[in-house]
Amino acid sequence: MSRYIATRAIRGASALVAEAEWMLDRALTEKGGETKVEFPNTAYHLPLILGMTGQEVSRLDQLGPVLNHARQLLHPLPSADTWTPYLGETLDSGMATLLAAEAIEAIRFVYGDQPESMPGFHLAGGTAFTSPDNGSGANGKDGHLNGPIDDIQLRSWGIQLVDGRMPGFAAIVGAAKSNEVAVKLVRELQRRNILTFLSGNVNGRSIIHQLIEEGVELGYDTYTVPFGTDTISAIYALGFATRSALTFGGLKAGRARDILLYNRERVFAFVLALGEVDDLKYAAAAGAINFGFPVIADTVIPQILPTGVTQYEHVVSMPFNEIEGADDLERAERLVQKCIEVRGVKVRVADVPVPVPYGSAFEGEVVRRADMRIEFGGKNSRAFEYLQMADLDEIVDGRIDVVGPGIETVEAQGTMDLGIVIQVAGREMQKDFEPVLERQIHYFINGASGVQHIGQRDITWIRLSNAAAEKGFGLEHFGKILHARFHADFGAIVDKVQITLYTDKTEIESWLARARESYDFRNKRLADLTDNAVEEFYSCTLCQSFAPDHVCIVSPERLGLCGAYNWLDCKASFSINPTGPNQPIWLGKQLDLAKGYWEGTNEYAKVGSHGVVSEVAMYSIMENPMTACGCFECIVMLIPEANGVMVVNREDIGMTPAGMTFSTLAGIAGGGLQTPGVMGVGKFYLVSPKFISADGGFKRVVWMSSILKETMAEELQAVAEREGDPDLIGRIADGKSAATVEDLMAWLEEHNHPALLLPPIF
Repeated sequence: MSRYIATRAIRGASALVAEAEWMLDRALTEKGGETKVEFPNTAYHLPLILGMTGQEVSRLDQLGPVLNHARQLLHPLPSADTWTPYLGETLDSGMATLLAAEAIEAIRFVYGDQPESMPGFHLAGGTAFTSPDNGSGANGKDGHLNGPIDDIQLRSWGIQLVDGRMPGFAAIVGAAKSNEVAVKLVRELQRRNILTFLSGNVNGRSIIHQLIEEGVELGYDTYTVPFGTDTISAIYALGFATRSALTFGGLKAGRARDILLYNRERVFAFVLALGEVDDLKYAAAAGAINFGFPVIADTVIPQILPTGVTQYEHVVSMPFNEIEGADDLERAERLVQKCIEVRGVKVRVADVPVPVPYGSAFEGEVVRRADMRIEFGGKNSRAFEYLQMADLDEIVDGRIDVVGPGIETVEAQGTMDLGIVIQVAGREMQKDFEPVLERQIHYFINGASGVQHIGQRDITWIRLSNAAAEKGFGLEHFGKILHARFHADFGAIVDKVQITLYTDKTEIESWLARARESYDFRNKRLADLTDNAVEEFYSCTLCQSFAPDHVCIVSPERLGLCGAYNWLDCKASFSINPTGPNQPIWLGKQLDLAKGYWEGTNEYAKVGSHGVVSEVAMYSIMENPMTACGCFECIVMLIPEANGVMVVNREDIGMTPAGMTFSTLAGIAGGGLQTPGVMGVGKFYLVSPKFISADGGFKRVVWMSSILKETMAEELQAVAEREGDPDLIGRIADGKSAATVEDLMAWLEEHNHPALLLPPIF
């Protein structure tokens, strides 16, 4: 262990703890001990403090014991004469730094100094941005950097974290050698779908400033999240890591060692320190090493070889100007490669031959009208996409045809009709896989920087940006993306892919009619796929990478709780990867049809949960409900007084009649726990005839998040009519009509909700 690093880290930690103590004393005097402290839109109080100490800090005066603990973790500076290992003292000081940093940020929130303001900045997909133009950013008003990640975003990223699309995250601290290097570093991370957190500065200059100056879109939607321009804001990255363990791993607050080990084994993160490393950065780096996250610096600093705390090296020095490469951009690429190597991040990068950056990090990118070259679909034109199975000898692999005029014939910011027809062939391909593959078009096309894709089937809407068009992106590149990605992701069932892009109006009319016939056929086919019509369900163990004991069973009438996988998806996944996360569960003997027990599902529950769960009732919330990880779309929870259940979705940040927000409820429903009366579900399970059918079905729903009522209005109305009560949705309360049990009961009685007349639910 380096005495130099130990000295700098301990010195930096001591200074920060002292600063936190001074800030707390001032805040107690000026604001009072009962003043509320919190990170907005999280259920974990101050997450790192909660995870490491078990203390639920919600008031200023509760920070005192935390800082006392931080001070006890500090050590004297290493002696110049006597050598000791220093590692333990350095790690303790690192943890003290993190506790003090989170306390400081909490106090800054009290004073309104967080999240940090940034003149003229637009945060894409973040929650902290406030502007009268509703987030378009076009008016140049001051916005804010992100601050802490909210629970909604943490959970919405969950499925990407567990299925490998987001293989890890990077915390970049400081400033790059140049703006061009800063952009290259971020683009290389985006290309590999690595979530990137930005913070810190060098002499007042931050990588955040550099990226904003170059017009790089920052925010949740682009996997590039700016926390703040000082080093202390890096605490939000470690808070995110702590919450990952609490949210997905089901670990309890205060189990510090387990949380740290969980992160070392399951959360693939690293710190990239750019520019001069001062005492505070050394101290913060020591804190990150506690989590098993290595630190890579682009300057000359001492290195720390493996000792078991991180998987490989702890600290790696890679002076930027000494990196081999033809120019600075190549050096930046190699620096990113080194970071990935040191942390052992498993990256999958599809080789997509397009003239713009490509990766999942661009899926949420928005193309605004002012930046748009051309639009397909939407209000002023038509666009559709259709995938059909073909015989092997009917198509030519890699053939991409454009039938009709090109985009060069349309004026800037104009519109054009477009039909995307994909024909696939393969010895293992099945007709049932057509809609599964067709749904991937949205994700595949959205991966191109400068392309925005919304909708599917015959309501597709695509925008191409000026920047992408200027780089040479044309219609044929849609085909190149689809050809490359279908082979990369579905190569086990797809042998040939041929794409035709139609802009000719006559051809579009003809193909659109054929596509709609196929859409209708698939809808009827899916309606016929019932649990009673199949002999096997499917397991989904994707989330076990984060929640080791969670079991998810997917049936035709119950999709995965994340909402991303239905029975056909799992069937296709098994065909693609027979040893993968989706395995058939042969049902065997039926034990209880009403509650949904089979010998096969019970046997899988025992094996899949490593003995933690012995039985799962597929159709009940009250008896042996299915477990959940943390990336569920909705929570269903019993309201005993109402003889029914409420449904709250993860975008709802309001209070529920249970006296808890979604984030608080998620701590009960997640982590692989089996809790009667509570379960996480995919939102479209609500419209299934099997939705808690053993307990009375949809008529048990007495309260529902307003956003669900609004976004699923047609589907929910169809359920009401199926249940024989066309007015049922209007009888269900929501956040606008009832926020307490008392309000809820009054509403239900006034509107004669059927749950009041049903038999007792327990």
